Amino acid sequence: MEGMSGPYPIRGSVSLPEAELMWRFSRSSGPGGQHVNTSDSQVELRFDLAATEALPEVWKARALERLAARLVNGVLTVRASEHRSQWRNRETAAVRLAALLAEATAPPPKPRRPTRIPRGINERRLREKKQRAETKRGRQGRDWG
Repeated sequence: MEGMSGPYPIRGSVSLPEAELMWRFSRSSGPGGQHVNTSDSQVELRFDLAATEALPEVWKARALERLAARLVNGVLTVRASEHRSQWRNRETAAVRLAALLAEATAPPPKPRRPTRIPRGINERRLREKKQRAETKRGRQGRDWG
C-alpha cells in the first residue's frame, strides 16, 4: 500500500468525502511491545450520515434506515485497531466504512415472482409416488403362512 490511497469508492462514481471524515486516535490494546504505550494506533473514524451532502438523497434515506441501530445522533462510527501502525488502521477503518455504506445504500432486491410447477412434473411426481406405494404394499406379507 503506497500513500493514503485516496478516495474510497462506495458505489459507482460516489466515494467517501474526505472532508466529512472525522478521525480520532487513541492508544490501542493488544500486541506491540513498549512502543504501544506511547503511540496512538487505534483509529476511530466518524462520518455524519445525517448531515452529508455527498450521498444522493435516496441512498442517504436508505442508509439512515438500515444503519439506524449503529448511528448515534446521525453519526456512523467505525473503529480499527488490528494493525500496529496507525496508518494501516486508518486504511482499514476507511475501507470498512466505505463497505458499510455500500451495503446500506444498495437497492433493495427485486421481488420474487412466484412460478407455477409445470403440470407434467407434478403428474410424474404423483405417478412415482403411487409406484413407490405399490412397491411397499407388495412387501407387506399378510398371506405368507
